[in-house]
Amino acid sequence: MNLSALSLRRKFAIAFVAFSLLLTVGGGMLALQVTSRALESELDEKLLWMAGATAGAALPGGETGFIRGDEVDRFWLIWQERLRAFLPYVEEAYIFHEEGYVQVSTLPASDLPIGTPLTALFAFPSALAEAWESGQATTELFRGDDGTLYKYAFHRLDQSDSMLGLLVRTDFLDPVLALRRSIFIGSLLAAFLAAVLAYLLAAGVSGPVERLSRSALRIQRGQWDRPVVEEGGSEVGRLSRAMERMRLGILQRDEQLRLMLAQVAHEIRNPLGGLELFASAAMESDDPDERRRILGRIRKEVESLNGIIQDFLSFARPMEPQAVIHDLREPLREASELLQMELGGNGGRLQVDLPGEPIQVRADPDHVKRIVLNLLRNGAHAGRHVHLSAHWHNGEAVITVSDDGEGVPREMRERIFEPFVTDKEQGAGLGLAIVDRLSRVNGGRIELSDPENDGAEPWPEDFDGAGARFRVYLQGSDELPLDLD
Repeated sequence: MNLSALSLRRKFAIAFVAFSLLLTVGGGMLALQVTSRALESELDEKLLWMAGATAGAALPGGETGFIRGDEVDRFWLIWQERLRAFLPYVEEAYIFHEEGYVQVSTLPASDLPIGTPLTALFAFPSALAEAWESGQATTELFRGDDGTLYKYAFHRLDQSDSMLGLLVRTDFLDPVLALRRSIFIGSLLAAFLAAVLAYLLAAGVSGPVERLSRSALRIQRGQWDRPVVEEGGSEVGRLSRAMERMRLGILQRDEQLRLMLAQVAHEIRNPLGGLELFASAAMESDDPDERRRILGRIRKEVESLNGIIQDFLSFARPMEPQAVIHDLREPLREASELLQMELGGNGGRLQVDLPGEPIQVRADPDHVKRIVLNLLRNGAHAGRHVHLSAHWHNGEAVITVSDDGEGVPREMRERIFEPFVTDKEQGAGLGLAIVDRLSRVNGGRIELSDPENDGAEPWPEDFDGAGARFRVYLQGSDELPLDLD
């Protein structure tokens, strides 16, 4: 049967009928099986208890068994009376030798004399082996010649070579087994009701689903201007709202992609224009010093172009962290050393204030290094002095980067972490967006402090003014890194 060619109503009917059959037949048979096993387990427990109580005393006189001719012995008659006392509860009871012949039974000695082989017990070798080994066991259910269910219970007599066997009728399980017919009849009725219910439900679902499928087809074809109509009902309504959010997300992603492509073209065009001018000037110049100076400018433009491309690649590619437990101070020191090298003779100054004790965090060290390096570079571009610090706060590691620049304009504070948002003449506006994404994929967050209301940490005394201050929060850890000496 090709299910894809069926209508929604028929699919609903097939699903509901199959589920109802699975639930009723499967559930009923499972309940029947559990009930039967519980009753049988209870029966085994009672049988073993009864057998243990009967065999509680050793054989009279300390003997290990009876031999043919002991049928008139007083002790043999006492044991037979003991066994016959259980006849209201069991069908038959035996004491038999390890070799399989009877020693005492509830039957008259004339019918079953001592030494007669109990061939009926030979059908249960595993249960007998378990009883000889562990002291007691029961057999599985079996049907006798009269069609009735029976079960044997065995109990070894005080580590002797004699065993007590009890045969019990278990026909009380027959009504439980008779429930199978009722289960099948009930299953057929449930399947019919499920088919009717499926058609009724499908009538109320197929219409909205058809409309949603047409909306999905429009989205797939790129027709994103028409909104998805919200449908009634909780599940279908949630689906329609999710599809509308998907449509808006695609529109936003498309707009962001267009903006990104335009920004890429704009940011690359400027360095390329400079490269073309400098290359022309280098070709026309005969002065080696002038040519060297021009080639240096070309190199700087190439480095700038490579940085722009790297920013776009970093923003576009997935950022999968390799989170490990490490000392946060190490990537912070590496980032600060790189910035010190870049500052060179620009007259700027980086102040690093890290605690003497390790700060254990669970994050990707390379991501932490990129986060801090981006923030330090932003601070170095904005002001002359940059301050880097780290400390614990409420179980989180806090990285603070401050600068003495002009700060972030108030109208840009809400959008500063969005891509392509910048107040600089150069740059793609991706640095803080990359920092924000790296912080989030490592289970942290980044915040821009308000310079007017930030009293959590004082500004360095040698700062000319309160510029921008960014705080990165990462998950702390009390564990030690594996490579810690």
